Amino acid sequence: MSFLIFISGEQVNKILDMQTCIQLMRETLSALSRGEAIQVLRTAMKLEGRNVLGVMPSALLAKNIVGTKVITIAPDNSYKGLPSHQGVVIVFEAETGSLKAIVEGETVTAIRTAAVSAVATDILSRKDANSLAILGTGVQARMHVEAILQVRDIEQVYAWDRRLESAVKFSKEMSEKFDISIVPCSTSEEAVKHADIICTVTAAKEPVLFGSHVKKGTHINAVGSCTPDCRELDTELIKVCKLYTDRMESAIHEAGDYLIPLREGAIDEQHIMGEIGDILVGRISGRQDPEEITVFEALGLAVEDLAAADFVINQVEQREKSR
Repeated sequence: MSFLIFISGEQVNKILDMQTCIQLMRETLSALSRGEAIQVLRTAMKLEGRNVLGVMPSALLAKNIVGTKVITIAPDNSYKGLPSHQGVVIVFEAETGSLKAIVEGETVTAIRTAAVSAVATDILSRKDANSLAILGTGVQARMHVEAILQVRDIEQVYAWDRRLESAVKFSKEMSEKFDISIVPCSTSEEAVKHADIICTVTAAKEPVLFGSHVKKGTHINAVGSCTPDCRELDTELIKVCKLYTDRMESAIHEAGDYLIPLREGAIDEQHIMGEIGDILVGRISGRQDPEEITVFEALGLAVEDLAAADFVINQVEQREKSR
């Protein structure tokens, strides 16, 4: 067993910067599409209310690592001042089965989720996209502002939350942190009407983003809801968009944004264009027209957590050896 046992969220924050994680996610999603990783559907055990315990195994055999993220998801925690996602990523050497380390999962999840959205935004949004709308103002909203700024020259940000006071607080904090204009909005329609890029990072059960409010040429990262009975995007929007995801198996089992319109008969089973990893390796095409509306349906993959956690572990080991 390695001398490493547990790596804290504070250590993760110091080591895993957003730009590095974006490149790491680009490499990881490409490896997955090339068949160089093992990714199985997560097991989600329902708890009281909307709470879930998730167990998410995966392997990156080229890097000789295998592991599991164990995480609790409590959507209502945002109203209690607590993180909605809490857990750990357990990383082993694939060849020997030896434990490398256990890494705090909340911070890993926060960074890699936004980094994956940035990868999708970079390959699907228009190159001249310069305005961003954030729906939701929790941890992921903050991370997504940072991530999208890494891949596009954003000049204006609009923020919406069900609680206007949360949008106001978020706008003030983020505008000061990133030295950019952020406008708090009282409705989601107001927030998205001028946006070239939209990130939905809510715990919504019903749609917060509607096709009638989205202008042509917009790219959307649908991040927040990831269960078959919940969605952030309405049927009209899904019907008219070019829809991509991180993993087809996950989308057809978990994505309410896709499954609800499918059950309604508004779309068919071929509506998902493919995985963003397939765009990265040149297997399928992305945006073909500046007026297309593209959507990235993010379910979140254990292989993303595994790659991010292993990077942190290796950096900690290198720093210890150099002392």
